[in-house]
Amino acid sequence: MRKRVALFLAILGPGLIAGLSDDDPAGITTYAVMGADHGYALLWVLVVATGMLVLYHLLGVRIGVATGQGMIGLVRERYGVRVGGGILACLLVANLGTLAAEYAGIAAALGLVGIPRELSVPAAAIIITLLVIRSSFHLVERILLALGALLASYILSGLLAGPDYGATLHGLMVPGTSAQTGALITAVAVIGTTIAPWGLSFIQSYAVDKRIKAETLKAENVDIVTGAVLTGVIGLFVVIACAATLHVTGTSIEDAADAAIALEPLAGGLASTLFGVGLLAAGTLAAAVVPLSTGYSVSEAVGMEARIDDSFREAPLFYGTFVVMTALAALIVALPIIPLLPILFLSQVLNAILLVPILIALARIGGDGRAMGTLKVGRIQQWLLWASAIGLGITSAVLIATLLLDLIP
Repeated sequence: MRKRVALFLAILGPGLIAGLSDDDPAGITTYAVMGADHGYALLWVLVVATGMLVLYHLLGVRIGVATGQGMIGLVRERYGVRVGGGILACLLVANLGTLAAEYAGIAAALGLVGIPRELSVPAAAIIITLLVIRSSFHLVERILLALGALLASYILSGLLAGPDYGATLHGLMVPGTSAQTGALITAVAVIGTTIAPWGLSFIQSYAVDKRIKAETLKAENVDIVTGAVLTGVIGLFVVIACAATLHVTGTSIEDAADAAIALEPLAGGLASTLFGVGLLAAGTLAAAVVPLSTGYSVSEAVGMEARIDDSFREAPLFYGTFVVMTALAALIVALPIIPLLPILFLSQVLNAILLVPILIALARIGGDGRAMGTLKVGRIQQWLLWASAIGLGITSAVLIATLLLDLIP
């Protein structure tokens, strides 16, 4: 038993960090909007998204262990420079929007205590960059896990809000719709924020960086499933906190900070404070992980794979990408003329649309015996992978068509 516990603690990290990072400010805002606007009606979408997260995170680590390569490097090798470049372009666009959303969340959280974003965003960007560049792999991992633990504050906040557990169970188990307009956009955004493109790239590259072996894969799967399920549980409590308070009073919100403020008179000051603490922890965690994922991807695209333990001199492209992405995202958010809600919410809709070609590429690699060897995924998992990728593709196409039709006078 002790050996099993020691093994689990040794491989602990990729699943929890990648999963909990999905509960970032963009995700919290998306869940909060879903709860405030649609109540409990769309909770079943969160169940579907969490199931997809488990499926693809298991696949990502499996591919990393089987091939010893990150996503972009492997796609480039298997399908050529053009396909690899196309996937990388999708990731760069999605990651920049998401990273801006992380700093928007940090700005919103610190704005609750009166710190303007012109100060909070640059300060956070500098601290996070120095942490990643100047620290070792294991120290960075421990800090990220500690930040992830703070997200439990959302669970407490949801419990304090006094949710309707009957309506919660019905919303989770019975697919339904909402009378509010924008339900389709919200549903797609929930999938895009739960299964973020950067998260899929990160968990595969991180598994390679951590040097996880095939013989420890079963133990690592526990870490992956735990992280993914906790992601869904935290998202659930954010939704029900806002459904139990904001939705029943018809209160609309602009971002997650608005949700924290609105919770105070409805659920008490402690619920509001916990919501704000969770928002700050989520933003800080994801603001470190998203540019790491981007650094991995860009380095792999040109065949210059790097690790967090490498110095700046040893991996200039890896850390240079981290710095440039962080600087661009911080600049976007620090400008007071930029509205935060479109960055936080609509970036997740974009995530879902850009996710489709990435899911297809991963499903093909997972079923490729030449690439995966004995770790090739089974037939049932292949069916699930392809069904989810095609389902998201159809849903995204319907959303795009609906938006285009709305533009026709």
